Amino acid sequence: MTTAENPFLTPSELPFALPDTTRIRDDHYLPAFEAGMAQQRAEVAAIVGAGEPTFENTVAALERSGAVLDRVSALFFTRVSAHTSPAVQEIEARVAPLLAAHADAIRLDPELFARIDALHTRRDALGLGAESLRLLERHHRDMVRAGAQLGPAEQARLRELNEELSGLTTAFGAMLLAGANAAAVHVTDRSRLDGLSEDAVAAAAAAATDRGYDGGWLLTLVLPTGQPALASLTDRDLRAELHRASVSRGQGGEHDTRETVLRIVRVRAERARLLGYPDHASYVIDDATAGTALAAREMLESLVPGAVANADRELAGLAELAGDGLEPWDRAFHAERYRRERLAVDDAALRPYLEAERVITDGVFRAAGELYGIRFAERTDLPAYHPDVRWWEVSDDSGTVLGLFGADLWARSSKRGGAWMNSLVAQSSLLGTTPVVLNTLNLGKPAAGEPALLSLDEVRTLFHEFGHALHGLFSDVEYPTFSGTSVPRDFVEFPSQVNEMWLEDPQILASFARHHATGEPLPAELLSAALAARGYGEGFATTEYLAAALLDQAWHRLTPEEAEAVVDVGAFEQQALEAAGIAHPLVPPRYRTTYFNHVFGGSGYAAAYYSYIWAEVLDADTVAWFGEHGGLRRENGDRFRREVLSRGGSVDAMTAYRTFRGRDPRIEPLLARLGLADD
Repeated sequence: MTTAENPFLTPSELPFALPDTTRIRDDHYLPAFEAGMAQQRAEVAAIVGAGEPTFENTVAALERSGAVLDRVSALFFTRVSAHTSPAVQEIEARVAPLLAAHADAIRLDPELFARIDALHTRRDALGLGAESLRLLERHHRDMVRAGAQLGPAEQARLRELNEELSGLTTAFGAMLLAGANAAAVHVTDRSRLDGLSEDAVAAAAAAATDRGYDGGWLLTLVLPTGQPALASLTDRDLRAELHRASVSRGQGGEHDTRETVLRIVRVRAERARLLGYPDHASYVIDDATAGTALAAREMLESLVPGAVANADRELAGLAELAGDGLEPWDRAFHAERYRRERLAVDDAALRPYLEAERVITDGVFRAAGELYGIRFAERTDLPAYHPDVRWWEVSDDSGTVLGLFGADLWARSSKRGGAWMNSLVAQSSLLGTTPVVLNTLNLGKPAAGEPALLSLDEVRTLFHEFGHALHGLFSDVEYPTFSGTSVPRDFVEFPSQVNEMWLEDPQILASFARHHATGEPLPAELLSAALAARGYGEGFATTEYLAAALLDQAWHRLTPEEAEAVVDVGAFEQQALEAAGIAHPLVPPRYRTTYFNHVFGGSGYAAAYYSYIWAEVLDADTVAWFGEHGGLRRENGDRFRREVLSRGGSVDAMTAYRTFRGRDPRIEPLLARLGLADD
């Protein structure tokens, strides 16, 4: 396929180098991947043959390499997660092992490593700037961690393991998506949907039509164990059916993920030992701010007793309210009753005041504008991979364009569950690129002509994911390796969690929380009750999260011998939860093993799901800082942007935090938030 025939082989001519999806077909991807890998191999060969190694002809040249591969990868893996198809899945299955082998060919190239090692040895004499020096150290460390110092036999085995692992995680993601679609609950009797809001019922009808059902309503599954409809449905049998569909994903039939999970765990354990680590968790966390797997585990375990005690207190109140026994599928329903009847909080009454468009423009965007002085102009002239995607050009108050922000909000069968941010173009002054970042969510798409009314949790997710987007948009680094969210996994959630605080800012709330039909502001009594009760349910939420995080650690603390000995996924899961003191019959893990996509689907959180609460220590401490300094003020935003958001990975993450905060983080604000201060 020639350059003229394949759009990936030359830079896009669209604004921001946005991929021109009007010209890109599925049959362009594989040839572009092949051409991109060949191009980068040739570029690495040129680096190796460039004479005496210098920073410019080796490290900077490596940063410039792989342009075609970067372009095709960015769009293709966006498609994989947000708008897949049988054709895309087939390409992914073919290309995943090729990409793993390609990455190994570079990271394990002995001549390339020799050049970088030689530069690293005399790095203090090179006269490099701070970011360049950090880049040299980063490349050296990455190559060592990738196995560059292993012998030929060990490297050969490592390549085999990496290729196999890429195929396994790809297969897990495909099975999970297909299984979740197959497990959606189809309802044919409208009366069984009693309790759901009219907009949710309309969305369920639209989902049934979209999936090819001849009438009825479809309750689709979100990624976590807890399904939103469980809080509203009065039909207990339907709640039980929906819950069982959720927790049984991956545990039978053609979409069974258990054997894939076992093999992933075994491959990771063997690879970790080959690289000199006792287990996969130790390998992963050695490159994170936590430093050691023991530190991460001890932090999680220290929170378990207090979280479980809080959950038990909450559940006791719900059992009293339920009267006829409490099951896992009843908790959300009676928690909603408790909030409504005992705490005067009615989430259903809040929804008409939380319309998606207003939340985005008058909430998420306005908060960013007040805090950072940025503005948003929608670009309806730019193409995307799906009609649901919208684009906004982002500029600062001087008129300087910072980048492009995209939002893909609505759930569909071609999209994996959850919410995330990714970059289509990474910022880099070396490459002259401005950022293009995308937030992808799974909100229920309203029926045609109807408003999209959100829950408070969904509004929080919008603010959270936009925090990641700001991290990408404000990136101001030289090298693409350090761009945007290219920070340690247990630091990446910190800015996004901080951004959630503006949801509750009185000025921002007053702007976006208005009735979708009348424009009336959210009644003061509803708002006061919601804010006063925001700590309710924290025991359950913390317990379900800790259960998932400790389950992740349990799988990835296994040695190769221990991993081989595990033959029953369910039994291992139960034993791990019991050993951690968190096997609660009414509080299942936020993700069970068989649908834990963060960990087994290639999302990058293997042995790192603890990151959310590790980062929440920084988040809670930072929220306290904003409170101490006047909250939503431009000078506060400018400081956070300058010291944290703009730096990406170009400085040590904790050094950036200390520069911003003026000291090390303290855990007390988080303990107070979680209701664990007395523990």
